[in-house]
Amino acid sequence: QVQLVESGGGLAQPGGSLRLSCLASENILFFNAMGWYRQAPGKEREMVALINLSGLIDYADSVWGRFTISRDVDKKRVDLQMNDLKPEDAAVYYCHARVLSRLSWGQGILVSVSS
Repeated sequence: QVQLVESGGGLAQPGGSLRLSCLASENILFFNAMGWYRQAPGKEREMVALINLSGLIDYADSVWGRFTISRDVDKKRVDLQMNDLKPEDAAVYYCHARVLSRLSWGQGILVSVSS
């Protein structure tokens, strides 16, 4: 299992910004995919943003144009810049990595959006 450690969550006002970071315990260069999921109370976990081995990026429709995922291979890190936050973005955010069939998850980090 790859160890994934998230940081950067917290409270933001609607329209505000937060940046999440995920630090991996291994070289991420050859990860098949790495990115972020989220789970709000009473809802299923959903994909937010993923970047694959080739650098292709996929975003959930609900965050398109507001969130940006980036990868720093040298630092073994993936970040999620979240702008124009909305109350519906509030959730526990999980870092995720896939190496072939091996799936890894971070412990989760809380993002709250409230005025």
